This record gives sequence, structure tokens and C-alpha cells, in this order.
Amino acid sequence: MSDAVPAQARVVVIGGGIAGCSVAYHLAKLGWRDVVLLERRELSCGTTWHAAGLVGQLRATHNLTRLAKYGADLYERLEAETGQATGFRRPGSVSLARTAERMHELKRLASMARCFDVDVDVVTPAEAGRRWPLLRTDDLVGALWLPRDGRTNPIDTTLALAKGARQGGATLLENTAVTAIRVANGRVAGVATTRGDVACEAVVNCAGLWAREVGRMAGVAVPLHASEHF
Repeated sequence: MSDAVPAQARVVVIGGGIAGCSVAYHLAKLGWRDVVLLERRELSCGTTWHAAGLVGQLRATHNLTRLAKYGADLYERLEAETGQATGFRRPGSVSLARTAERMHELKRLASMARCFDVDVDVVTPAEAGRRWPLLRTDDLVGALWLPRDGRTNPIDTTLALAKGARQGGATLLENTAVTAIRVANGRVAGVATTRGDVACEAVVNCAGLWAREVGRMAGVAVPLHASEHF
């Protein structure tokens, strides 16, 4: 496949981490063939490569829980679909409560999870300790056991999504940095890159740590700020 920068596209996705590759993959699945993803260096080289790779299914809202469950189900079949190993497995997870208030919250989340067919059990501190023997249990009120929570290799999973996107007709270009976003009549008209310009109808900002700078190119304020962590 040629790595030439196309003159135009229906949509340009900026950022080749797991979010950007997922957007390209899903647009291709929806039948979009004119999708171009631009990564300034190599795929997954930004913040994706050192992510923990935890794939939980339980979230604080209905829509996020549905999305998280979908993600886990997708990762489970992605290797078979694309031929790219992902390292995905489902060892399960334990969520802990040290106070009655936290236990009340976990029970509410468990009820919501069951509405979306997420396997979940409310368990005693002793059962939580049996699931994870290194766990201190004498200060626990209870816990949730989610047997189908998993973990994955972030880099390999990103590459699997990228391969699936390419199989669906998307163009993914590495070592192609976006330097400007062209705006005309209040709408995106294209992007300028270190290897040429691409006219497009839409831009998806998946730049992660650099999303604020990319948004600024189009006059958009992205409320994101990086902070050091250990």
C-alpha cells in the first residue's frame, strides 16, 4: 500500500494511539472508505504504549457501562478477526468497599451492570480474599467480583485496530505530523502536514496528551492539561 499523503479525504483522524486507531477501525466498519489517520511518529508511541491495559466493564453511568462492555467484547474477538495478537485475557477483577457508603455504591453499580448482562457478584471480604490471596480483608465491608473483566496489551491491541482499519479501506500514515487545521466559512476544510495538505470534511482530534494543541489549531479550546504522575 502506498504511503503517499492523499490530497483529500472524507475525514482525517489526528493521532495514532488506541483512540485514533479505534475511530478509524469503527468508521471503516460503518462503511466509510475515505478515512485517513495521521500519526506524527509511530502508532501507539504517545501515551498508549505505557497504559496499564485494564479492561473493566463497570462504570458510573449506563452509557459508559455499555461502552466498556462493548470494548471488552471487541478485544476478545479482535485477534481472530485481524490476525494480530492482542494479549487480551479475562482474569476477572475485584472492586473493594471499606465503608458502608462505598458498599452501597458498589451494589448500585452491580444492579446497573446486570441490566447490561455484565457478570457480577456481590461478595464477602472473605470471598474477596480467596479471589486475591494477597488482599487485606479485615478492614473491608464487602466487594464486587467481575469474572469477565480483563486486561490487554495496549500496543498490540492498537496495532490490531489499525490492521482492522486498513482491512476496511482506511489509510493510516505514520511520521506525518499535522501542523495546521484549515477552516473556511466556520467549517473544517482540511489539514496541513509535514508531508503535504489534505482537504477533508471533518477532523477527529485523537491526539491525547497533545489534544489541546491540536484543538487550538482550529480555534477550539480543549479542556485538557497534562500533569506529572508516578
